[in-house]
Amino acid sequence: MVAATSSSPLACPTSFKQRALRGAVADPLRSSSQRSLGGRHQIRTIVGEGGTRHKLNTGAEIPALGIGTWRDADKQEQTVLTALKAGYRHIDTARIYGTEPAVASAIEASGVPRSSIFLTTKLWNNSHAPSDVEPALDASLQDLRTPYVDLYLMHWPSPLQSGPSLRPTDARGAMIPGAADYVDTWRAMEALLRTGKARAIGVSNLAESELRRLLRAARVAPAVHQLELHPWLQQRRFVTLHRRLGIHVTQYSPFGNANPAYAAATEELSPGERLIEDPVLVEIGRKYGKSGAQVALAWGIRQGRSVIPKSVSPERVRHNLEGDFELAEEDLRRIDGLDRALRFNDPSARFRWNYYADLEGKRY
Repeated sequence: MVAATSSSPLACPTSFKQRALRGAVADPLRSSSQRSLGGRHQIRTIVGEGGTRHKLNTGAEIPALGIGTWRDADKQEQTVLTALKAGYRHIDTARIYGTEPAVASAIEASGVPRSSIFLTTKLWNNSHAPSDVEPALDASLQDLRTPYVDLYLMHWPSPLQSGPSLRPTDARGAMIPGAADYVDTWRAMEALLRTGKARAIGVSNLAESELRRLLRAARVAPAVHQLELHPWLQQRRFVTLHRRLGIHVTQYSPFGNANPAYAAATEELSPGERLIEDPVLVEIGRKYGKSGAQVALAWGIRQGRSVIPKSVSPERVRHNLEGDFELAEEDLRRIDGLDRALRFNDPSARFRWNYYADLEGKRY
């Protein structure tokens, strides 16, 4: 179980809330042990055997390169097993993915000790009522066949109707919203830390105003915010705010529109245009003997973030693992210039919630 010490910014709720409100928090990641990455900012990063790791505000280390398990539930056991045997030690799953049992089977078959794996799962929207939060985690732990997760995230800020249905709908097929306030959901998640069932807690898909509101009520700061982030959607101001607050950022969809699920969200792009084939990424890749996809991963990792690419191809799973490498400062600057504020994941209409209202790339 993670506990805040008297010297931790998490141990003093009043001072933490005041600093969060001002939006000018002294960066808790700055220390004499940090190394500078080309002078662009300082982060606590460990580079060594097993790949790059980043320090969370809990003191734990998160492997910078993980594997996502969204979609293709029937293929995830073999995919995660391939990943673990290749050297991955960071697995990202979620209740709504339906992949938790497959992840459990892959871990058991891999022979990799559970203590060597950083395992993340997520609270789904139908369990936002505070009384539902711990039972929802218990159900995930049962399917994952583990007594704890390293990180438990609130998947979205939007509640759905409480109950057994993951996608409760009315007679017209529209999602039925729930009554829970995500701030109350967060307070229930904070209580999980005392149980040892979740070693860290975090959020996903919050707008800036939602994050600030949560921080004003929080006793414990999120360790991680998982959000869509890639060279075409860089959200630099929002990312800087996280760095100042000491909240680690995990990039989902680090390849942008490479996933076929985002095919409908490409009106601004030419037919067949894909992030991983961006000419700048491809050109930089040639310099290092890497692909455009590997360069996109390295761009995130070198700036202190973790990335969770998703693939069910064994070859691509192994290929993505080679995305943890150093990029020259001049190449990081060139990638910074690719930002197009292109957001590919915005289910606002489907979930009847205005996601990302104050963030770059909002389209609906």
